Amino acid sequence: MPVAQVAVLGECVADAFVVEDPGKEELTLRVLPGGGPANTATALARLGTPTRFLGRISADAFGSLFRRRLHASGVDLSGCVAALESSTLAVAAVGADGQASYSFHSEGAADWQWSAAELTLERLDGAVCLHTGSLAMVRAPGAEHVEALLEAAAPHATVSIDPNVRTALVDPAVYRKRMPRWCALADVVRLSDDDLAQIHPGEKIGQVCDTWHAAGVRLVVVTRGPGDTVVSVDGERAEVPAPATRVVDTVGAGDSFTAGLLHRLHAAGALGGRLETLDLAQAVSAATFAARVAALTCSVAGADSPWARDLAEDSTGQGHAATAAP
Repeated sequence: MPVAQVAVLGECVADAFVVEDPGKEELTLRVLPGGGPANTATALARLGTPTRFLGRISADAFGSLFRRRLHASGVDLSGCVAALESSTLAVAAVGADGQASYSFHSEGAADWQWSAAELTLERLDGAVCLHTGSLAMVRAPGAEHVEALLEAAAPHATVSIDPNVRTALVDPAVYRKRMPRWCALADVVRLSDDDLAQIHPGEKIGQVCDTWHAAGVRLVVVTRGPGDTVVSVDGERAEVPAPATRVVDTVGAGDSFTAGLLHRLHAAGALGGRLETLDLAQAVSAATFAARVAALTCSVAGADSPWARDLAEDSTGQGHAATAAP
């Protein structure tokens, strides 16, 4: 019997990295496949979790790039929609600290055009977990249909959300308003401390975790870059240190962390329900593994998440190099 899949719903984004030549009055763009949900699906599949991606992928050149990366990583694309609209483009500038800033070109793009007819439970094909987040949850007209699918899936599958706040496109007040509803639907919420500060400015992590637990979510994980990750299960908390790594850039690190977290929970047989039996020790173990996955992603350029074999090599000190499919 095949192992049940984890479904990931959301956008693919063409990440165009700026390459400047001081001697020329021009910019060169190096385009890599990205988008938070697509990155998470790729990372999950590379770790060995059977993964199904639900996306509206354009027929343009960027759409072909997305499909090649996802397929080569082992992601099931049978749940995708072949979209007529264009792909989303994000122009990224990476600073000296490895942090990327983005400008988005996304009006009318394929990713946000979900209809109720496209997003039915049948598209999940029995997946034990549905993960989503980022812009797909807040961009009209598709956002309401994404949320409706979460509501329909919640009685049957573990629901995971990464808000991935994009203030360049969406007012943080939108996330603030919707988080109580998302927490009522979700079993897992993973976000960065920067995201949390945008949604609940000035509030302490523990206070926000408790507010979200009261709304319904069991597991909240807050990553803090090179700092310790906060893991909270129904208000019981622990901190997980980030592994030391040489940071090339942080692109896709959060997405890889989410993939590592869900991969380890899936391997433990925890997915497929409301996480009723999850305890803090299990959550910490999953987050510790996820932090290793994120650290390896930071050690190479772009959202090039590690394969399962890279985790084994990392434990022996051999490190992670940018890789293609095995």
